[in-house]
Amino acid sequence: MTDHIRIDDLAAPTFTPMATDLLAGMGTLAGDCPLTSEAVHRRAADETGLRSFGPKDYEERLVVLLEALRSVPDVTDSGRVGFFLQIVQLLKNRLLLTDLLVTHPEITSLELEPPVVIVGLPRTGTTHLHNLLAADPGSRSLPYWESLEPVPTPAEVGAMPDPRRERTDAAVWFINETMPLFPLMHEMTTDHVHEEIQLLAVDFSTMFFETLADVPGWRAYYQAHDQTPHYRYLRVMLQALQFLRPGGPWVLKSPQHLEQLGPLNQVFPDAVTVVTHRDPVAVTVSMATMIAYSARTHTDHVDPIAIGSAWANRIHELLSACMRDRALLPAERSMDLRFGDFMADESGALDRIYALAGRRLSDEARSAMTSYLAGHQRGRLGSIAYRAEDVGLDVDELTERFRPYVERFL
Repeated sequence: MTDHIRIDDLAAPTFTPMATDLLAGMGTLAGDCPLTSEAVHRRAADETGLRSFGPKDYEERLVVLLEALRSVPDVTDSGRVGFFLQIVQLLKNRLLLTDLLVTHPEITSLELEPPVVIVGLPRTGTTHLHNLLAADPGSRSLPYWESLEPVPTPAEVGAMPDPRRERTDAAVWFINETMPLFPLMHEMTTDHVHEEIQLLAVDFSTMFFETLADVPGWRAYYQAHDQTPHYRYLRVMLQALQFLRPGGPWVLKSPQHLEQLGPLNQVFPDAVTVVTHRDPVAVTVSMATMIAYSARTHTDHVDPIAIGSAWANRIHELLSACMRDRALLPAERSMDLRFGDFMADESGALDRIYALAGRRLSDEARSAMTSYLAGHQRGRLGSIAYRAEDVGLDVDELTERFRPYVERFL
């Protein structure tokens, strides 16, 4: 694939004949996929045979989210179906988790070893670091297939090959067909290490939903509420996954944590936290471009300029919250990692992280990390030419806006 590809159809997406047929086929299901609480609950219950969704506090959040998704401008029929199926899957995950906890109440008493949590914006080295740490066979991470379906159905327990992996294979194929340039921005494979933000979504309180579409109503609701209870729900989900597939200490990562350092530290007080930093101007341009590109899956009237403005604001909020709350993380269990320093000395950065965690970076782990690097050279799939003007952003204005953050951390 050619390097430095410019996406020239952000505002007016074009598709291959295969992708056009796929989206059209999805659209024919729209009449059976209304974005109502009753409809999504009914579908989830029917598909699992379960009826208990656990504590009912999530219902208010779900109603707000569904209203926000119904209000997305110019949503296509296929986009509506996509939203519906995502919500149904999250409710199915909730049903299955609730059933598992009833069957095995000892799960909530399981001890979790202190996790390593990577906190930082996309494009700041978080994904690379996450994958390196996850390559250590002594660590526990969340592969994409497990993030989408954390708990197997009772009928599929022990099935080989795992049907959840096969369904994820199909989901990744769909992503690649409808968004062929997406892997150049954020590679997705069935076994790729994913963010726990997908687990937070099961409790319907996460900024994950902001990446699906323009949902200002949801964002305002989410930001107005303390997220500590939902980080506790995340902890229970990690305990359940540890019960189902035991492993070492978790390696976690999400940009959401930038504005939730308080809840993160309260629920995971023994975590080792690595806060990554990079020039936020380049990060903002690439993030806005990625969101604008992925918007084609739910609307054929993409407004990259509005998306650029919205995500510049959102990233400013995230970084401002990090500046405000960075001191909440105990100095003896946290570190800042600049992107340039990490790229210049990956081995040294890993040694610092393991020392902070009180762990030894074994020869086996180093070998596994080396093997990962050999198969994942940076830019091997090609690269995107990110241009600020494509998403209506002004580099000088962004530079001035982010100056306080840069002066403090870079």
